[in-house]
Amino acid sequence: MNDVLTPPTQNPDAAQVPLRPLGKVLAVTSGKGGVGKTFVSANLAAALAKRGHKVLVLDADLGLANLDVVLNLYPKITLHDVFTGKARLDEAILPAPGGFSVLLAGSGMVEYSRLTSEVRNEFLRVMNSLVPNYDVVILDTGAGISDVVLFAVSLASEVLMVATPEPTSLTDAYATIKVLVGQQQRQVIRVIINQATRPGSGAAITNQLQQVLDRFVVTGLNQPIRLVHLGDIPVDPEVRQAIMRRQLMMQATPGCPAGMALTQLARNLEDSVIPRAA
Repeated sequence: MNDVLTPPTQNPDAAQVPLRPLGKVLAVTSGKGGVGKTFVSANLAAALAKRGHKVLVLDADLGLANLDVVLNLYPKITLHDVFTGKARLDEAILPAPGGFSVLLAGSGMVEYSRLTSEVRNEFLRVMNSLVPNYDVVILDTGAGISDVVLFAVSLASEVLMVATPEPTSLTDAYATIKVLVGQQQRQVIRVIINQATRPGSGAAITNQLQQVLDRFVVTGLNQPIRLVHLGDIPVDPEVRQAIMRRQLMMQATPGCPAGMALTQLARNLEDSVIPRAA
């Protein structure tokens, strides 16, 4: 499980070159912003930590980071400091509420709006150092299909696509999945439907996305693509309350409907991609 990545050869299109994904790394991504991706990353980490896993969340939304806001943390050292050699990696790793660790990125840094060879190589160096020390590393990526986002996703062994039932979210999720399949040869992508309005709706939505992929993408690529419905997170007023209070929901109200759904998501991951904690 402790695979090591090596930098790809210098190539202006390096973000499009499929890399051998690191084991036990989950990329939480989305087609568009505002669907609750960071909320899912943080609370899923807490749910996995509660089940005995050693977890780290890395804020891979370089330049537009907001994991610190969700967790109410005020880091003095960020991933930017590690990338630029101003701090050691171990100095940037912080304990988070919920029993997991975090590596936070800086916000508003235009130098991370595009993938340079320096950013790519530093990211690889950091990941190779982190992965052997944790049961699970969660990458909270940016939304969409920028080269920085696609590179971060390429480092993961599993992709968790977060979407809401809104048509714009589903359209952008489909577009992102299509790019991941075409550029990274992804064959399995796990889908989480956030803000689900009724039980069972997420499975139906995932099935609809699968049908569209089968019709318009699989036929052209001649390779299988399987969307796995990992689970739903229902509409729950406790989610908004936790976000507004800058509290981790899995700490504040773990027994609410959304909290129980996240606990089930953690169980589902154990049943499919993460070995159960000893």
